[in-house]
Amino acid sequence: MEVKITRPKNEEIEKSGIKEWPIWEKEESKFDWYYDEKETCYLLEGEVKIEIPDGEDIRISEGDMVVFPKGLRCVWDIKKKVRKHYNFG
Repeated sequence: MEVKITRPKNEEIEKSGIKEWPIWEKEESKFDWYYDEKETCYLLEGEVKIEIPDGEDIRISEGDMVVFPKGLRCVWDIKKKVRKHYNFG
């Protein structure tokens, strides 16, 4: 399962309606996570290492747009407090 990471430009963010999505915040922590549906998120701040079993770990940070596929199991290791817009489905 592939996690897709892009860095959209401000114009793309404005046009796509991302700023209307809900916001989720979480302090430094580490936890298991399972995506029972696709999630797209845009990091407003923070730094996270995503540990993917049988795959490569990835790092995401402020300005990254990330698409997590349905069915992904991983570990979120939040290195710096996260604040992100998110959308399911």
